[in-house]
Amino acid sequence: MPDLRSTRFPVNIDAALREAGWQPGRWDIKLAEQWADTLRGHVSPGGHRHSVFPAVVEAWAEFGGLRVTAPGHGRQIAPATLRFDPLTGLHLARTLGDLGRALDTELAPLGEELGEEGGDSEQRAVLAMDMEGRVYSVDHTGDWYVGRDIDTALATLITGTLPTRLTAGG
Repeated sequence: MPDLRSTRFPVNIDAALREAGWQPGRWDIKLAEQWADTLRGHVSPGGHRHSVFPAVVEAWAEFGGLRVTAPGHGRQIAPATLRFDPLTGLHLARTLGDLGRALDTELAPLGEELGEEGGDSEQRAVLAMDMEGRVYSVDHTGDWYVGRDIDTALATLITGTLPTRLTAGG
């Protein structure tokens, strides 16, 4: 049994990640580069393109392909099941571009939050990362700031902590 106290994550977050197949040192740069190429090559009908930058490629390399399920009830909201696959945001180049401009940065898709609807998983929100590594969630109710980095975002999402809603006034 691995010593969960020696990782960078709190025990409950570490356990959920390991259950999904993550381990310290996990690094699939080949998959991350394939996603980067696909996103760079995609142009929306309106001519919008995705941004790809080092912070998000590193997140894809470490967490790409994982489906992380929260180990319990949320603190403030229901925790999400996370799926790290940026292609779930392939057709959102304009949406992410618009939000990036509003935040004075660039955004790239990271994956999605899934909700359970009738026993089937369906997309609840798209996750995105900016050039500084900050993580956001975009859903039908608005745009949310999830964390200053991937580790903080994982803690917020897996523990069901309420993220901060982005508003037009800041």
